[in-house]
Amino acid sequence: MSEGLLKYVDIFCDFLKRKGSSQHTVRAYRLDLTQFLDFLREELGLDDPRPSEVDRLAVRHFLGTLARGGYDRASLARKLSAVRSFFGFLRREGAVEVNPASSVRPPKGGGRLPRFVDVGRIEALLDSLPKGTVLELRDRAILELLYGAGLRIGELVRLDVDSLDLLTGTLRVRGKGKRERVIPLGRAALSALRSYVLRRGELLSQGGRRPKDPRALFLNAWGGRLTERGAYGLVRRLLLRFLSPGDAHPHILRHTFATHLLDGGADLRAVKDLLGHSRLSTTQVYTHVTPEKLKSIYARTHPRAERKAEEEG
Repeated sequence: MSEGLLKYVDIFCDFLKRKGSSQHTVRAYRLDLTQFLDFLREELGLDDPRPSEVDRLAVRHFLGTLARGGYDRASLARKLSAVRSFFGFLRREGAVEVNPASSVRPPKGGGRLPRFVDVGRIEALLDSLPKGTVLELRDRAILELLYGAGLRIGELVRLDVDSLDLLTGTLRVRGKGKRERVIPLGRAALSALRSYVLRRGELLSQGGRRPKDPRALFLNAWGGRLTERGAYGLVRRLLLRFLSPGDAHPHILRHTFATHLLDGGADLRAVKDLLGHSRLSTTQVYTHVTPEKLKSIYARTHPRAERKAEEEG
C-alpha cells in the first residue's frame, strides 16, 4: 500500500537536503506543502491522502482559494512550483503515474482584493480566546500581535525576547531582506504580551531534555522556538472558529491590519512602513473601499442621503 502524502513530504525534504538545498529552501518547501495538505484535509476532506488521490482539479482549487485569500501572483507561482516539484519527485519514485500539477498555471492573483475580517468579527474572535494556561496566553498574544502589528508568520516566530520593549510599547521586527522596522503596539496587544511574558518561563521548565531556546519570544510546549509550521497550524485552528477554511490563514490578519488602518484614515506611506513593504505599490492593493466605509462616505457626501434620513426621522 502506498504511503500517505505526509510521509512523502518528509522523504522529499530529506532528498532536497541530500541534494544540497539550503535550510531556508527546504523549510519553504515544507511550509508550502504543509499548507497544501491542510487544504486537502479542510476543503476536500482528504486526510493524509495517497499520492494517486490528488488530481489536477485539487491543485487548481488550492491555488484558486489562495488567490481569493489575497495571495499575489509571485506567491501563487512559488506554491505551485513547490507542489509541482513534489509530485515530479513522486513520479520519478514511481509513487504516481502522472504529475497532477504539471499542466496547471497559477491564477493571476494580485487583481483580486485581499480578503479581510470585519471589525466586529475580529473583536469577537480575540475576545473569545481563553486565558487560563500559559499556552492559551501564548496563542492569544500571537493573534493579538498578528492583527495588532500586521506581522508575517515568519517574522513572528523569529522574534526574540529582546525584540519586545514593554516599557516603550514597541516591537523590533526583522523582515524580508533583513530589513528591520520598529512597530508601536496597541493596548490590547501589549496587555496580551505582558500576560504571556509573565508566565513564559513555565514553558522553559517543561519538556525534559528537549532543546530549549531561552532567547525566543514564542515557545512551543517543550520550551523550544515555535516553528512557522507550528504557528501556522495553531493560528489556522483558532481562525476556523470564526472563518471559512478558505479564509482561515494567518496572512488574513495582516490584510485585516492594513485594511482597518486605512479605513481609519492612516496615511498610505505610514502603513507601508508598518507592513515592511519596500515599494508603495505593494501597499496600494489595500486601498480598496470597504462596504462600511462606502456607506459612511455616501451618508456624509450625497445630498439625497441626508434628505432621506431627515424625512425618515
